[in-house]
Amino acid sequence: MDARRRPVIALTSGEPAGIGPELCAMLAREALPARLVVLGDERLLAERAAVAGIAVTLLSYARGAAAPAQGALEVAHLPLERASHPGVLDPANARYVLGLLDRAADACRSGEFDAMVTAPVHKGVINDASIPFTGHTEYLAGRLRAEHVVMMLVGGGLRVALATTHLALADVPRAITRAGLVATLTVIDRDLKRRFGIARPRILVAGLNPHSGESGHLGREEIEVIEPALRDAVAQGIAAEGPIPADTLFVPQRLQGADCALAMYHDQGLPVLKYASFGRGVNVTLGLPIVRTSVDHGTALELAGTGRADPGSMREAVQLAIKLASAA
Repeated sequence: MDARRRPVIALTSGEPAGIGPELCAMLAREALPARLVVLGDERLLAERAAVAGIAVTLLSYARGAAAPAQGALEVAHLPLERASHPGVLDPANARYVLGLLDRAADACRSGEFDAMVTAPVHKGVINDASIPFTGHTEYLAGRLRAEHVVMMLVGGGLRVALATTHLALADVPRAITRAGLVATLTVIDRDLKRRFGIARPRILVAGLNPHSGESGHLGREEIEVIEPALRDAVAQGIAAEGPIPADTLFVPQRLQGADCALAMYHDQGLPVLKYASFGRGVNVTLGLPIVRTSVDHGTALELAGTGRADPGSMREAVQLAIKLASAA
């Protein structure tokens, strides 16, 4: 990207009944080195800003226009399927929510936007609309035809990536394969170099079982899958170490000098990161042909329309998207 041009960042406003629309409106207060464009229903955004007591001027988005002044926010209008009320989920708006993602992803791929930042969606209500949906990560991978993607959260001085994402715990062991782990480590290594500017990333890899299987007495996945995958990755020049018991992987002495920790499943790694940075963490999808970041929290239906939602994670997600887009 031309260093003289301010990056154009698309913000998808997410589940209309949640806090996403007002979080987007709150960003009009921020002085950021980028042009922000919110994707969503303009009337919805105006209503939520007013209910939450956020003073903001909404402007219609026009490609190529100059960035608006502080206190104003550009909106690429996509209409709701049905009027939305704070905290009240409606499956009728599921396709609207996915339409926001489609518009942002396609425009990033075409070069209209330099990165996309996603407000939270509600997986349950999308599935209630008879649309199979497991999460942003998987959906965007399919939309953008990405061969292999990795979910990584950044915050509190940590980077934590996941070998598996939104799976039932009983399904995790079968989902961890030698080839899959090598592909995951390859993506992490490549994107930490390409996106984050780390010359030789050092990746710590967790074991799956307690004590990393205790030499096979508590499970053989470390011996039969994880260790062979690590040997393959190291042979390819990737600085990966493990498998390390998860209960000691995140101690400060172990993490010193590491650039990323790879957890085997969602709730193995993310509780640690969220303890260190909840409300300021950022979700980054590695392996996509575009830059995509997101908040580290859900739709917070109980806070929608109250003005009490904390924009900290959204702010951090936008700032990281700007940094990654500017480095591209």
